[in-house]
Amino acid sequence: MDKQAHIVVHGKVQGVWYRASTQKVARSLGLKGWVRNLPSGEVEILAQGEEDRLKQLIEWCHEGPPAAEVTKVEVEWEEVGRPFSDFEVRRDIF
Repeated sequence: MDKQAHIVVHGKVQGVWYRASTQKVARSLGLKGWVRNLPSGEVEILAQGEEDRLKQLIEWCHEGPPAAEVTKVEVEWEEVGRPFSDFEVRRDIF
C-alpha cells in the first residue's frame, strides 16, 4: 500500500539544483509527486510511493545535492490524496 510524505527542507536549498536533483532521485526510486521552491526559501516536496522508498528519499533530503546546506527536514505522513502519474518540478508563482 502506497504512502504519502509531505516534506519541507530548510537551509541553503534554492539555487543549488535541489529541485532537479530531488526529481531525479524520486524517479529513480519509483516515486510520484512534485517538488517546488517556497517563497520563504525552503523546498517543499509531496511524494507518494512505497514507505521504504519514501524513507530513502527523506534520508537523501538531509544531504541533497553537493552545493546544498540542509539545516532541517520536516516530514508529515499523510493519507494518499490524488495519485500522481509522474514526479515533476513545479514552478509555482506566489
